[in-house]
Amino acid sequence: MSMRTARKRNTLAAVTLILTILAPMSAMAAPTAMNNNSNLTYETTKNTVIEKAKLLTETYGTTSLQYALIDGGEIVVSGQTGKNDINDKVPLTSNTIYGIGSTSKMMLTATVMKLVDEGKIDLDVPVVNYIPDFKMKDNRYKKITPRMLLNHSSGFLGGSFSNATLYGDNDTYSHDTFLEQLANQNLKADPGAYSVYSNDGFTLAEILVERVSGIAFTAFIHKYFTEPLDMNHTKTPQDVVDPAEMAGIYSPFYEGQLPKENYNIIATGGIYSTAEDLVKFSQIFSGQVEGILSSKSVEAMAQEEYKRGMWPEDSDTFMSYGLGWDSVNMFPFNEYGIKAVMKGGDTLSYQSSLVVLPEYNMAAAVISSGGSSLTNQFIANELLLSALEEKDMITERKSEKSFGVPVKADIPKGMSKYAGIYGGNNSVMNIKINTAGQMTVSTLAAPNNPAQKYTYTADGTFVNDEGTEKLKFVVEKNGNTYLWSRSYISIPGLGQLAFSEYKAEKLKANELSKETNASWKKRDGKKYYLVNEKYTSMVYLNASSILAIHINKENPGYMSNNKIIGANEAVNPLQIPGTAGRDTMDIHFSKKNGGEYLTALGYVYASEELVKPLHSGKQSATTIQADGYAKWFSVPTTVKGKVMTVKMPANGAFAVYDQTGICINHTVVSGKNEVVLPENGRIVFAGEAGSKFEISLKK
Repeated sequence: MSMRTARKRNTLAAVTLILTILAPMSAMAAPTAMNNNSNLTYETTKNTVIEKAKLLTETYGTTSLQYALIDGGEIVVSGQTGKNDINDKVPLTSNTIYGIGSTSKMMLTATVMKLVDEGKIDLDVPVVNYIPDFKMKDNRYKKITPRMLLNHSSGFLGGSFSNATLYGDNDTYSHDTFLEQLANQNLKADPGAYSVYSNDGFTLAEILVERVSGIAFTAFIHKYFTEPLDMNHTKTPQDVVDPAEMAGIYSPFYEGQLPKENYNIIATGGIYSTAEDLVKFSQIFSGQVEGILSSKSVEAMAQEEYKRGMWPEDSDTFMSYGLGWDSVNMFPFNEYGIKAVMKGGDTLSYQSSLVVLPEYNMAAAVISSGGSSLTNQFIANELLLSALEEKDMITERKSEKSFGVPVKADIPKGMSKYAGIYGGNNSVMNIKINTAGQMTVSTLAAPNNPAQKYTYTADGTFVNDEGTEKLKFVVEKNGNTYLWSRSYISIPGLGQLAFSEYKAEKLKANELSKETNASWKKRDGKKYYLVNEKYTSMVYLNASSILAIHINKENPGYMSNNKIIGANEAVNPLQIPGTAGRDTMDIHFSKKNGGEYLTALGYVYASEELVKPLHSGKQSATTIQADGYAKWFSVPTTVKGKVMTVKMPANGAFAVYDQTGICINHTVVSGKNEVVLPENGRIVFAGEAGSKFEISLKK
């Protein structure tokens, strides 16, 4: 099996795993302020984690993994496993640097709280007081406070990532134009109404730190955090970082190792670090170091911020926001009466999980390439639970939870009113309920996938046959109907995660006028092509550079879960806390140059009409125009199979896609300016305005 085939299989397995997931006190010793580790070897913990880490890299598709455990200020376990460079010439070490993705948000939160300690920021004073040029189309923006940025309740639509993720390019365009991007957006909820995961809140908080402190975010974290904590391997794209020091990253779309990933909205997800550095950072949350953050600020970060707004009933869950933290009441540690706080992160290339037990002066960090923050969390949990066992602070592991095989109960009359179309997590589902007490949930975008089946039970919930998930319907104070889900997901050999969330919201009927319906019907099945990303963008390697429009007949008046409000406009009406309502967008269409453009969250896509056939002669050229938009071409039958060679400009690149939309060559990645043209493929040329590409074709 080739490495590309193997990586593709493993990556698909990991993606499948992620999609599958994104759905009392025990006897123990009391926590002590400082633990005496002098007689402990942690051998059991080390051996157990080595086995589980290998399971991730050998079975679950993770390319490489690095982990560390700190106890009482001492790093007692540290290791790594997997493949680094493709030729096995550069070994993994504890100093190999990984991207930590959204775990960067904890460093951002710490910087804000540092300024709170200094009296320079008040969490509950509007952000406009600190950033006067922060404006939005929606006048409610004036009520957004720093607290709302950090607890995900700002009401921002989602993530403005245009030109943010680049290969080997630390261009600050995305950061520098962020306020301009927000100025063109509305809010999806009243500020403070509920907490729903929002990357943009942390990008704005990064600008807040820079405005208030007067120094760049990278300089701030080095001065006040990485240097005092001896975090010598924690960097950002604005630092000089040798790519050879970074963990190797790979893609199923490319045979070899990819260039370095730069995630240039740094505080949202762009910091690089090591597992050992992250557990050093964790010491500020367990009182192990002084003079960096006050105990008051550390305590404030760990409060149950999610309860300030609308939230489903409390139960075991993966998500319960604090300030910055994904969870401040984390399963399975709550099973043992232990306070645990957690932050995870995923970029296109890297993943991380940081779990801290503040009262026990312990923390675990796991960072990976090509995996998932959720699977990393299993390793972090194991590091901590195993160490607690070795220290006799846990006498017995809790059994994995299940709801058991559902016992059918008589379904009440009127339950059928909850059937219908529900939207959530960028998907749409059709829920059907029969009088026999059976409910089915099917995904409209995947009609060939079997529907999930649930049985009505005596406690008023529907439970699946495996006993891993229960559902019920909740009508909230805002009048909206939600599908509440509680689940326990077990991964063989790794452990169990718990989820409790509003999984979806019932979509209200949306009748369109004949004119509006006709406009959208013309778009059904059409493809749109990304034109405003920089030539170094990582997006060009992925199918997301080509967008297909689908209007489902079972969900009239909507494009996916976006409500159509006019011939050229759609908005996302979802009001879902947690993660199922994240990353929403407003969509706008406009006519220009004989075609149509789709704009959403800063991205601009051009319609199929603007994609011209590549010139079939031996020589041709194309030039990027003054608007800087990339130029797309189709591969006509007359040139399929021919070798295309391109004389490249200094600041430009091209990518070629097969007829399924898979990228077969992105010159920034491969360095190859010669490619065999695929049948019915697509080609994109991107670069700075005025960049000229000279094209040669030969058999």
